[in-house]
Amino acid sequence: MTQAEQKILVANTAIDTLIKEGKIFSGMKIGLGTGSTAMPAVKRLAEHINKGDLKDIKAVVTSFQTQNACQDYGIPVYSLNDRIIGGQLDLAIDGADEVDPDCNCIKGGGAAHVREKIVEYNAKIFVVIADSSKVVNTIGTKFPVPVEVIGEARIPVTNKLSEMGASCILREGVRKCGPVITDNGNQILDCTWKEPIDVPAMEDKINSIAGVVECGLFTKNKPIVFIAKEDGSVERRN
Repeated sequence: MTQAEQKILVANTAIDTLIKEGKIFSGMKIGLGTGSTAMPAVKRLAEHINKGDLKDIKAVVTSFQTQNACQDYGIPVYSLNDRIIGGQLDLAIDGADEVDPDCNCIKGGGAAHVREKIVEYNAKIFVVIADSSKVVNTIGTKFPVPVEVIGEARIPVTNKLSEMGASCILREGVRKCGPVITDNGNQILDCTWKEPIDVPAMEDKINSIAGVVECGLFTKNKPIVFIAKEDGSVERRN
């Protein structure tokens, strides 16, 4: 299977399986992620809603991309701050840029990891869906870890990250002069390490730097992970 086919397969399989197991049910508050694997999951969820399998689903989204998709599919969108949500979700589902054997993840290739983490760290159940290319043995040595920073703190944060062994590159816009600006109005430093890192410890260390808004390491709410394979099978972890 191609990578695009794997993304659709894993999204459909995860949504269908979670409904069958009773982990997704009518009346739920669901966090919906961002990116090329999350979008097929949003579509599959909408298909079940339109068929009448699910009713009264309340979505909290992680980006303008996901908000637009929910509006197009007719899924009502709320904020974590809305009284009906109350700052707590039943389940959140999203893609990942890398997943290691301990189900730690990198997210933020689409620069939405701050909102993703707010949503997914406030979900009772977190689900990650990924194609086979996202599976790695060590995190942070190939795909960069995004670190969202306040613009005024770019250089001091870069200095601190360099002391931690990271090589940092400011993420530049495509077809736009200057840096990528997140939905929160901040900038992104993409960081890689030559040697494997202690992923949970590094998440804490990065987030302790003054001027860092949030990093793209996800270790605190261990997800159920669905991984599509090239042979058309889907592996489940955790």
